[in-house]
Amino acid sequence: MEKKRGHFTGSIGFVLAAAGSAVGLGNIWRFPYLAAKDGGGLFLLVYLILALTFGFALLTTEIAIGRKTKQSPLTAYKYLSKKWGFLGIFSCLVPMIIMPYYCVIGGWVVKYFIAFLTGQAEAAAADGYFTGFITQNVSPIVFMVIFLLMAALVVYLGVDKGIEKCSRVLMPLLLVMIIGISLFALTVSHTDESGVTRTGLDGLAIYVIPDFTGLTIGKLLQVIMDALGQLFFSLSVAMGIMIAYGSYVKDDTDLGKSINRIEFFDTLVAFLAGLMIVPAVYIFMGREGMSAGPSLMFVTLPKIFAAMGGMGIVIGIIFFLVVLFAAVTSAVSILEAIVSSFMDHFHISRKKSCILNTLISLALAVVVCLGYNVLYFELELPNGSVAQILDVMDYISNSILMPLVAFATCILVGWVLTPKAIIEEVEKGGCRFGRKGLYVLMIRFVAPIMLFILLLQSSGILG
Repeated sequence: MEKKRGHFTGSIGFVLAAAGSAVGLGNIWRFPYLAAKDGGGLFLLVYLILALTFGFALLTTEIAIGRKTKQSPLTAYKYLSKKWGFLGIFSCLVPMIIMPYYCVIGGWVVKYFIAFLTGQAEAAAADGYFTGFITQNVSPIVFMVIFLLMAALVVYLGVDKGIEKCSRVLMPLLLVMIIGISLFALTVSHTDESGVTRTGLDGLAIYVIPDFTGLTIGKLLQVIMDALGQLFFSLSVAMGIMIAYGSYVKDDTDLGKSINRIEFFDTLVAFLAGLMIVPAVYIFMGREGMSAGPSLMFVTLPKIFAAMGGMGIVIGIIFFLVVLFAAVTSAVSILEAIVSSFMDHFHISRKKSCILNTLISLALAVVVCLGYNVLYFELELPNGSVAQILDVMDYISNSILMPLVAFATCILVGWVLTPKAIIEEVEKGGCRFGRKGLYVLMIRFVAPIMLFILLLQSSGILG
């Protein structure tokens, strides 16, 4: 069985695949938006502290569970404790809910990349272009299918020939392009209609220098909760992904070192994603433009690229290619968590599982696309936002199930199995576990409390 599972050929392949999973749409539009909303450098500082403590504890736990059990998320928990097998179902449900709507957003990225590539940048920057596109009946479905097939092909090819090979090529390319756009953004300046000139360095200052103006305990708690929510996306925890990837890691791999590298790589790319976007938005739109939220990528940025002139079109092409690479590597990991679960639970081949789950994701993704036209509705969520089908699925997976899975995992590892089970896995083969004391403190006490507060907040119980 172990041989049939496939393995990463080495620790670098594993780190790049895990980082590829972590560096997705959540990092590229959500991180910069939250950084802009939560006082720039203040958010960065809080995020960094949480990544090295809370994020580290969850990441270590999931990767170690995967390697220890050699199982996917659906079956791994029952290997640890039969009574806690139900947690595997929730852990598998998360990627099953995320995959369809992630492919829809991935399809939007494909559309914008093609628009910029074929000289339609000006049209893409026009008011109403985005809404006009997503409300069409056929076009969003076509682009969604293109994106889904790209991710499915990589998963179909397997762990070493598909996931690892794809990550080894795309991740270095992604990093080079992000650094290039970030450096370019710092050299740009713009004078608005009122005669105010803003430069990339002004935008950089907004992004990295903490703003404590009007900071209250309530506002600080909000920043902490925002950073905590972002960590789920940034580190791909509570989605079953890291358990699946951990199950492909060889026993002689130094887990501690690999986890440190994933943390570093992911935090670096999250920071650079902000550096790529926040200064550019500030230059052309001031502080007001920085609060654009999810529409930042598809409405605000095309306008900025258009305002840059000829160079803006080139930057726009590279930017949407970056986003496409990031989205594909993440979609691959989301699909892999489901495919490996079906393989382990139903004892079917990778190819059968991949085809079956691609068809399931396709059917649900079509429903998500139709949620902006034929099946359109408006529903107010407990957190106060107005939602369509995509938003409802996003809310169920990210605001309810992910904190719930992470909280229950902390209770299982911290109090039922005790942290010793994970520590022994990390230290296998004489490897060093540098932050052992911190790990025990986080997994038993700090992380469950923070996750419980996050769960109360996201479900609307805590205002």
